[in-house]
Order: sequence, then C-alpha cells, then structure tokens
Amino acid sequence: MSAAGPSCAVPSHVIVIFSGGLDSTTLAYWLTGQGARLTLLSVDYGQRHGRELLFARRTAAALGAVHYVADLRPVGQLLGGSALTSREVQVPDGHYTDASMRATVVPNRNALLLDLATGLAITAGAGAVAYGAHSGDYAVYPDCRPEFVAAYQQMVRIANAGFLTDEFGVLAPFISMTKADIASLAARLGVPVGQTWSCYRGGDVHCGTCGTCTERREAFALAAVDDPTAYLAG
Repeated sequence: MSAAGPSCAVPSHVIVIFSGGLDSTTLAYWLTGQGARLTLLSVDYGQRHGRELLFARRTAAALGAVHYVADLRPVGQLLGGSALTSREVQVPDGHYTDASMRATVVPNRNALLLDLATGLAITAGAGAVAYGAHSGDYAVYPDCRPEFVAAYQQMVRIANAGFLTDEFGVLAPFISMTKADIASLAARLGVPVGQTWSCYRGGDVHCGTCGTCTERREAFALAAVDDPTAYLAG
C-alpha cells in the first residue's frame, strides 16, 4: 500500500457490497475519493449481527449514495452451522487465526453476495463490483483470498459475456492490506469510524472480545489512531 492508499483503476460507477463495518465503509469513502459514483448493496441474511444494517443505512445517507438492502433471510436459513446464522452456535472469542473462528464462516457467502452485486451491476450499467476483503481474512475465509477474486472475475465474465461492460472488474483494493492499514486509511480519509459496526454478537454495544471486536481493537492500536468505539469488555 502506498502512503496515499491502495492503487487500482476505478470506473465511474461501482456497486459496493456494503455491511456497514469498518472495511466496507472505508472502501466506500475511498472509492468516493477516487471519483466513483456508488451504489451500495447490503444483505439481510438473518445474521446475528443484523445491527450492522442500521449503520449501513446511516453511512449511505451520509454519502448520498443509492442503497439497497436485499432480503435473503430465507436463504440464510439454508446456510446453518455458522455462528452468524445459527443461534445454537456460539460466537467465539479470540483472533481470526484461532481454529475456533471457523465457526463464523457462512458457506459461500461472498460468492453469493458478489453474484447479487454483479446482477445489479448489469442492470445499472456499472463498471465494477467491489468488496472489502483484506489480508487478515485469509486464515479463516477462503473467499477473501486473491485467488478467489481472480477466479470469480474470470467466471463472472464468462457467465455474463455480452452483458457486462468491456472492462468490468471485481475490485478488492484492500486485499493486500492489513486491518491496521485500513484503520490508518480511514483516519486519513476522515471516515466516521464511530458510525461503523463490527461485533458479531449483535448486541447494542460492541462486546469487545469476539473475533471481529478483537481485530478491530488491535487494528486501531497498531495504527496508532483513535478508536471511538465503546466496548463492553476491556
């Protein structure tokens, strides 16, 4: 990552998979700074931390971006066995590198979300879809790795030949960055990080101990930037 942030070609209109978390919010602000017009796509798949959608709506309003929330709750019922979709599975504490964090994997989630975003891109004539995968996700989430992005882009161009723009891209500008890099970029861009949601436990306040809270806290500490988040623990 350069001092100015990630480097990639950004088309004039981008569909962003938008959770309302730190990564996707920073991505939205960065793309806006690159001159892109954004359409934000959030998904309600019955996730335990559905509170993130409230933060997604707030940020969309602040950016003046078109925002869709797709109701995939019936689909989420088919994706059980994850702590994010099954109440009987506990949300683990600790780091993403711990084996226990496999419990937070929702099967094929990013491919499903990218499929929706690509369909919307075709409808809207957008030049790219984008999501906020970063290097800290690699250990647990296979669909956040560079080889997935490359394979998905090849597949989607074949599957939609003649319907996508000629230079259509699947953008993951943060894929070689750490969470701390993203926190640093957010600070430089003036992202209102207090208006983002990370916690997987889904309460009214970040728990402070689940994997996403642990990662969030460490990212701000390593980046040496202020973390305005209120945590229940620690």
